[in-house]
Amino acid sequence: MNLHSLKPADKAVRKNKRLGRGQGSGGGGTATRGHKGAQSRSGYSAKAGFEGGQMPIQRRLPKFGFTNPNKVVFKVLNLDDLTKLVEEYSATEINPEFLKKHGFMSKKDVLKVLGRGEISAAVTVSAHAMSASAKEKIEKAGGSFTAI
Repeated sequence: MNLHSLKPADKAVRKNKRLGRGQGSGGGGTATRGHKGAQSRSGYSAKAGFEGGQMPIQRRLPKFGFTNPNKVVFKVLNLDDLTKLVEEYSATEINPEFLKKHGFMSKKDVLKVLGRGEISAAVTVSAHAMSASAKEKIEKAGGSFTAI
């Protein structure tokens, strides 16, 4: 095998259809576009959401619900996850900067600590919000919580 003898597998590459090149090409006359109508004309482009005159789905379905532009979506960190972080990185302080540094949250995320699981290490936790059960468990383990 040489570089100059390489070629694709049989039938792996198809030749382009050469449309609008006369009757002998097999696609002459209408150039496989059918007869008349907007789609047979040059310059045709379908409008976004156009369904051939049928009532489009965005008009068939009613408006529904409400999206609150001021909603705060928290990045959640549970106590069992916190315990893994403390064991893995032998950290005594967990804060958004630490989590960003290790790739657990992004720049704009808002952190909330929740109380699933147990924690035994005394850890200082800084977060934007914390559940009451999480705060209780952290303080019981000898740690502390600081709200940002």
